[in-house]
Amino acid sequence: MAEEDQALTPLAALEEIAFLLERERASRYRSKAFRAAAAAITGLTDEQLRDTASLRRRKGIGDSTFAVIQQALDGQVPAYLVQLREAAGVEAPTAGAGLRAKLRGDLHSHSEWSDGLTPIDSMVEAARVLGHEYVALTDHSPRLRVANGLSVERLQEQREVVAGINASSPAGFTLLTGIEVDILEDGGLDQTPEMLDALDVVVASAHSKLRMERAPMTRRLVAAASSPHVDVLGHVTGRLVEGSRGTRPQSTFDARAVFESCAAHGVAVEINSRPERQDPPDELIALALELGCLFSIDSDAHAPGQLSLIDHGAARAVKLGVPPERIVTTWPLDRLRAWTARPRDAGGSEGF
Repeated sequence: MAEEDQALTPLAALEEIAFLLERERASRYRSKAFRAAAAAITGLTDEQLRDTASLRRRKGIGDSTFAVIQQALDGQVPAYLVQLREAAGVEAPTAGAGLRAKLRGDLHSHSEWSDGLTPIDSMVEAARVLGHEYVALTDHSPRLRVANGLSVERLQEQREVVAGINASSPAGFTLLTGIEVDILEDGGLDQTPEMLDALDVVVASAHSKLRMERAPMTRRLVAAASSPHVDVLGHVTGRLVEGSRGTRPQSTFDARAVFESCAAHGVAVEINSRPERQDPPDELIALALELGCLFSIDSDAHAPGQLSLIDHGAARAVKLGVPPERIVTTWPLDRLRAWTARPRDAGGSEGF
């Protein structure tokens, strides 16, 4: 048994299982059950955990989580955790390991304020454990009601929460304010200009009318990429290639025109790391690279374990020859802030 596993506590075992379930995009109910069990036993002593009758009555403890607790108390690595670790080891990409080590942060993540699964502080803790220096909190905008998008008032409240987290955070980590703003059918953005100006990072993505005809979809995406408020163009084709939601074909648009606009305005093209998206497709990443675009390797995480999905984005970037210096998430925070604060009328990515 490895030395680190000899000290594996029931709480740590439950949290690691939740993390790995999130990474493999398992049913949200499974990962939430293990996080609920972890919350239920936080602060309990080993003696209290060994009181099986009391533990079984505790809200949040079911048969599976009870078994994990007992196995960890007995000095074992719980069988379910062993299974998940083995699966994660098979899945983990290795081709991008060198680039992955250069990634300093993530500009696309969600919390329970919109359609994420956990509180903001759980996302922050996971980001720190992964070694991130910064993460942008980019919950959805108001029109995306199915995702509990944030109104101006709720987003302002969230900004205050973020300020409080940063005030109490250890040195070396910053939570950036942000939004994944919906790109409207006419290319407008689903939030007020004043609020977008106040945020650290703006990711613009289309979530509706993805089967628009080529010409209007091109105009829509070019308008977003030309906006003085946008930093990152998110999951640009909207495609789904696998997963529980099924598949979805990519949107049809003039990619050259869209990426030329991104390059001209210094907007990064997102390499979305979620395996079910793999967006943009390889040929579009190659085109964006040819046209001089910047890139942002992002997790689009909706749970703490999904922050680690940037492994997949790094592997794709290496395979396609994207230079690290063109990836904004390899940049230190001061350079990243200078880029997001760039004069938009000048456009371009020169100097960054």
